[in-house]
Amino acid sequence: MERKTSMDSAGAALLIGCALLFGLNNVTIKVANGGFQPLFQAGLRSLGAVALIGLWMALRGIPLPRPGVFRRGGLLIGLFFTGEFLCLYIALDLTTVTRASIVFYSMPVWLALAAHVLLPGERLSAVRLSGLALAMAGVAWALLDRPGGGAAAPSLLGDVLALAAAMFWAGIPLVIRLTGLSRERAETQLFCQLAVSAPLFLGLAALGGPLLRDPALVHVAAVVYQFAVVASVVFLVWFWLISIYPASAVASFSFLTPVASVALGWWLLDEPVGPGILGALALVAAGLYLVNRPARAPTPA
Repeated sequence: MERKTSMDSAGAALLIGCALLFGLNNVTIKVANGGFQPLFQAGLRSLGAVALIGLWMALRGIPLPRPGVFRRGGLLIGLFFTGEFLCLYIALDLTTVTRASIVFYSMPVWLALAAHVLLPGERLSAVRLSGLALAMAGVAWALLDRPGGGAAAPSLLGDVLALAAAMFWAGIPLVIRLTGLSRERAETQLFCQLAVSAPLFLGLAALGGPLLRDPALVHVAAVVYQFAVVASVVFLVWFWLISIYPASAVASFSFLTPVASVALGWWLLDEPVGPGILGALALVAAGLYLVNRPARAPTPA
């Protein structure tokens, strides 16, 4: 499909749906960590998703990635994908969904900053730079706002790992664009990431102690949601959109995701949402909007 130079209504509708489902994803990871070791859970998610994506490709007659695809960037995006979720799953074991989501979903800030340097046509204007500053201030606020609570308090390490996960995530669309993987189908891109990450996660999990933490039906359902909905469908749609629309335009709708994730963490997990969390969320959301706001067309003379 031909690349588009701006966002249209169909793309916007898909991106809003992706943002909401991504927001729920962190809640399900946090829930499933109660029954599974984080990296084992990540491995199960990648394993289940790669099986579903492989089946979809077989039914549609889409060939599996060729060795050349892996050499041109498939292995690299798989490693970025592994780094992203290794950091995120451990982060959500150490900190709250609300805090991790504000930091993790700052990804478009780091993507826009890197795209400004590396991708033609993705330059940051003065307004977008001001948005960048707002969002970075929000991330800093979230990291520096350390509530009390003793051993139950959210971990600074968890918050920092969420930030590392965001940066790994931002690296994926950059690699896709810079290596020519954007010419590959979205299924191929996603298959590479899942196929590389599944054995790495399961191998690392085997080195990390017990794999199970008294799993119950709710923990199993949370993992199934992750690979059957998020990793198989939502990611596929997101990577397809990245291949069609400008990277910053796709990222522009993700300011909805931390809002949804914070609200769901508060509602479903009863996590505290104080002034510090709300202030950091407001700065990040406002910054993401400004960073990715479509440029106005020049006024005719």
